[in-house]
Amino acid sequence: MTGYVVWGAKGSGSVAVEAALTLMGQRYEVREHPAWEGGAEADAVAAVNPQRQIPALELPGGQVMTESAAILIHLTERHPEAGLAPAPGDPERAAFLRWMIYIPAQIYSMYWVRDVPSRLAADAAAEAVILARTAQRVADCWAMMEAQLSPGRHLLGDRLSVLDVYVAVVSRWTPGRSRFNAVAPRTAEAIRRVDADPRLAALWAERMPFPADWQG
Repeated sequence: MTGYVVWGAKGSGSVAVEAALTLMGQRYEVREHPAWEGGAEADAVAAVNPQRQIPALELPGGQVMTESAAILIHLTERHPEAGLAPAPGDPERAAFLRWMIYIPAQIYSMYWVRDVPSRLAADAAAEAVILARTAQRVADCWAMMEAQLSPGRHLLGDRLSVLDVYVAVVSRWTPGRSRFNAVAPRTAEAIRRVDADPRLAALWAERMPFPADWQG
């Protein structure tokens, strides 16, 4: 197949990359490897990312990229015709770059701890404290982002960008959408438009399926 290869898993950060490629109309295939399970799955991912983490993206020329924010920004530069990022020189470009990096630096990074709290915790009691405090930290970070954004129809105004897609994916993780909606109501309103985008309906259903109460 000529196109992109996404190393990822259902419900993971790779879904943001898959959603971006879908919106861009690009061909891609997914190699399903939930690396957080460890063992053979993590070993398989090591072929493209020594950190044994997903997502990773194989570009059509064979080059491999890791780090979800870098992948998404690169894709917008490679496919500017899709209009999924403010162009260099656009007044919104600085805000776009700021928040694209804020998400992995302040929020996404919490899930390395949450996925396997024993990495840092000495016992089950300490694990429970870590899970509670990281959930609170995630909620606090969404609230801080909300306080500094002025969303329009989308997060940076009236234009959909991969920032909206990125937030739509990461905000589905713990502590859940009900908490996200409460601490970041204006942001949440914009993100619901991404949830409802008909171009992504099949992707959400297949790659990030949730029960009826998933927003909790």
